Order: sequence, then C-alpha cells, then structure tokens
Amino acid sequence: MEKPRPAVLFDIDGTLVDSNYLHVHAWQQAFDEAGLPVQAWHVHRSIGMDGSTLVDELSNGADDDVQKRLKDLHTRHYEASADLLKALPGARDLLHRVADLGLQVVLATSAPENELALLRKTLGCDEIVSAITSSEDVDQAKPKPDIVNVALEKAGVTAQQAVFIGDTVWDVEASARAGVPCIAVLSGGVSRGELETAGAAAVFDDAQDLLEHLDGSPISALL
Repeated sequence: MEKPRPAVLFDIDGTLVDSNYLHVHAWQQAFDEAGLPVQAWHVHRSIGMDGSTLVDELSNGADDDVQKRLKDLHTRHYEASADLLKALPGARDLLHRVADLGLQVVLATSAPENELALLRKTLGCDEIVSAITSSEDVDQAKPKPDIVNVALEKAGVTAQQAVFIGDTVWDVEASARAGVPCIAVLSGGVSRGELETAGAAAVFDDAQDLLEHLDGSPISALL
C-alpha cells in the first residue's frame, strides 16, 4: 500500500480567510441582543477557541438556553455579513503551492458545517484538498488537541509527518498538545510575541509572506 504523503494542516478563520473580525462583530451583536454586552477586545481574545467554551466564558456560565440563543444569534449575524468574507493575501496560492509540492492540503478547522460551507466557497480550492474537519468531528475544539488529531487521522499521517498553520494562541497550543509543529500567521490579529511565547515554530505576516519564504519554513522539512 502506498505510504500517505506528508500533510500541511490549515486552520481557515484568520489564517486563509479574513473572517476573525466578522466573528467578533457577530458575537458582539449576539451578546448585546441577549442583554449580556461584552467588549469587542474580550471577544477577539477568545476567537479561535472552542465555540462552546467561548460562549460559556464570555457569558459567565449562563444557562444552556441562553448559551444556545447566543450561538444562534451569532450564526444569524455572521451569515448576514458573509458577503464580506475574503481570502487573505496569498491564501489560494499557498494552498496550490503546497499541493504542487506533493504534500496533502488538509483543512483542519472546528467551524460548524454552515460556516465551513461559506469558508470553502470563499477559498474555492476544494479540488486540491485531501481532507477536511469540522465541529462535527469533535466534542471540544481548540485549545484541546482533538481537531488536530482528527485531521492527522483523516490524512493518514503521524504528527511527525505534518505541520499545522494557524493564527491564534489556541491553534499553537492545540498543535503542541498533538505533537505537531505550528507555523503561525499574524493575519488573525494576535501579536508575534504571544504566538512565539505559545510555542509557534515560526511566525509570518500572512499566507503570502509564508509562501514567499516557504523554503526556509518548517514545511520544507516535510519534503
């Protein structure tokens, strides 16, 4: 049986698609409507972590009905702003370059299926993607390593045969727990210092910057 090709695991929100601040706005609107106003910077600090954990922390442990309403409101506001979703600079070219190098392109996200559909449509690169994860695959997402482990399983590779690319501290922490090196990008709005402190193997401005320096990145070690 042919040995699976090494894999590059990609977070999508804030890494490949400029969506983080749409999430911030949608969550802020949701909390306002629910009578639990939160400051935008508090929301941004939570973007990228497991959605249920985000809601529980920002609502200070509100009851289940309130938390479900918050999630539903977020979905409504996020979908209403979906026309603002844009692929980040270099994102599509980076995915194609990774595929051209003979590596697997894996979309390792914990986004729910409705959001994932919007993100995939925005990227328009399904034909080169080997595997995709979503919130349906795990009970709890980042910073738990579960979504990274599922992505590895779907790609048929070990942690030593993969690199993860993300934009938040939660991405870096989840990758570390799964034993996968993490390349971080600044396009999600998290500082270089925080990403490096969390354990990022390398930090680039965005997908375009990573693409231009691919030879010197941890991805080259997979070849």
